[in-house]
Formats: sequence, structure tokens, C-alpha cells
Amino acid sequence: MKYSKLGNTGLVVSRLSFGAMTFGNDPSITAVYKVTQEDAQTMVDKALDAGINFFDTADGYSAGQSEVMLGKALAKRRQDVVIATKVGFRTGEPVTQAGLSRRHILYSCEQSLKRLNTDYIDLYIVHKEDPYTPLEETLETLDMLVRAGKVRYIGFSNWTVWKAAIAYQMQKERGWATFCNGQMYYSLLGRDVEYDIVPFMQHAGIGMTIWSPLAGGFLSGKYTREGAKDQDNRLSGFDILPFDKEKGYDVVDVLKEIAATHNASPAQVALSWLLSKPVVSSILVGASKLHQLENNLKAVEMELNDTEIKTLDDLTQPGISYPHWFVQNLADPKHKEILGTK
Repeated sequence: MKYSKLGNTGLVVSRLSFGAMTFGNDPSITAVYKVTQEDAQTMVDKALDAGINFFDTADGYSAGQSEVMLGKALAKRRQDVVIATKVGFRTGEPVTQAGLSRRHILYSCEQSLKRLNTDYIDLYIVHKEDPYTPLEETLETLDMLVRAGKVRYIGFSNWTVWKAAIAYQMQKERGWATFCNGQMYYSLLGRDVEYDIVPFMQHAGIGMTIWSPLAGGFLSGKYTREGAKDQDNRLSGFDILPFDKEKGYDVVDVLKEIAATHNASPAQVALSWLLSKPVVSSILVGASKLHQLENNLKAVEMELNDTEIKTLDDLTQPGISYPHWFVQNLADPKHKEILGTK
């Protein structure tokens, strides 16, 4: 296993981390929540044996079952690992059991500590934005948890760049604990973060961890045009990532070509491409079956050459939005005279 620091902290985490979203049997999303405690233990032990020291879950996964199961699976190795969990999604019927208010964060942290059977959370992540709670309230509460020793580090997930940037500046100005991590969706089929989120995080020294690096399993190559609607596959029951499926199949074809030259799998190539990005501290590799985990773990052993990385970069280049196209036009020699920027 290879390791890196999480952002500008001294916290050392494995380049591949284990995502426990699949743990549990909550009927709300049967396409995702399907791993038993026995299978969870087997996969966690496999991850530990491979050198993974970073494990991720959330209070909203399988109605809290994921935290309970991960806590049990890591009970004997708690002091050896880094555990991340999240807060923000609805966890109960009352209107107060959701969001990022002081009340809900403090309550949720205590519940997560109990479910994980631990005295502290290494990395506590706000899972989504809360448009109803003042930002100051959320950030001050996170700082309270750090000062109380219940949380070691804090991060955000699925936030817009403007809110994350304002929050970080507010934390710096007020002497509060600062975000050291942003857990975001990033894959060959979802590169939106490259225009704004990545530059901000690199400027601030915030480490990025990646969820759904294989675009919901699509980049593993296991889906075909003919079997896309198969009720047994994950995409038929949990298809939330917006990408062009036809283009996706073309990308998978290229992944298979590159994989063949490395005696690897398409998934390993897709993960290796992400590992080549400087902003990435760690990639969450979740699984519902042991063989999937074993395959993904091999990604850390391979390295793509510059030509292969460029091929994938060019093939999946995201569409450019304003004002980025304007900035690029200013730098284009053929436009400089017209725009008066020569």
C-alpha cells in the first residue's frame, strides 16, 4: 500500500480507503445496502491485510447499520485505523433530525460514537450543504467537537466551491478548526471538480478524497449496452450520476485496451488515473463482494505512463463553462489581438 498525508495535516492515510456504504440491509436502497456482518468482517480484514488504514462510513448509510457494522469489524484494530463518518442527511422522521444545525450535529456525533463504539471520530464530514442553518452555527459547532476531543479533523462533502471557500476563510479568521478534507465525486466520467473545486483545495491545502471513483461501478466494465436494464445490477436501482452512457461505453472500451497492456482490469486503470492527480489524497473503494475489493486493491500497484494518462484526459475532457472559456480565450494567441490582450 502507498500512503499520503490528508491535505496539509500530519494525518497519514492509505491512498486507497475502504468505503462501507454497502454495509447493512436497509430496504430503502436494496441495490446498495446488501452486505452482511460476516461479509463485512471478511472485507475489512482483507483491506487491513492490504495496508488500508482509512475507513469511511456515514450516519445516513443503511439507517445507521453501516456505522454499527464497521465499528464491530474494526473493534480489535481501532487504534490502528482512521475512521471517517458524516452528518447532514436525514436520520429520522422528526424535522430536527437532519441538516447541520448545532442541535443535530451534536446529537448525531454522539449517536455515531455509540454506533461505532469509539471515543473519538478521526474525520467528521458534513455530508451536504444545509441552506437553512447559518454557516457560522455549523462551523462553530464543528470547532466545539474538535476542542472537546470527540473529533480530530473535519471535512466537507458535496459542497459548492463558493460555500466551501467562504467557510474555510471564516474558520481561518475566527481561529476555528479548519476543513482539511473535501470528499467529492470524481471519475473519468465526472470531472466537474477540476475547474473550481480542485484549484481551491490545492490553494487551501485541503486533501481530496473520492467517492464513486468508478462512476457507480460503470467503469469496471461489467455493464453492457444490452444489460443496462438488468434488475440485478446496481445501476438499475441506484443510478444517480449524470453522465452520457454511450460515451461511457466508449471510455470503457479504451480502459480495456489500456488494461490489456498492463495485465490489469478496466477498474484498476480508472483508479490509477485518479491516483495520478496531485489533489487526490485517497480514493474510496467500496464493494459488495470480496472479489470486487481484491480487484480494486491492485490499482495501487500499477502506474499509467504519460501517454496513457493523456489519452484518458483527452477522451474525457469535460465541457467548459463560463467564465473558464473566457479565461482560456484571453490566453489563446489567435484571440489576443481581437480582445486587446496582446
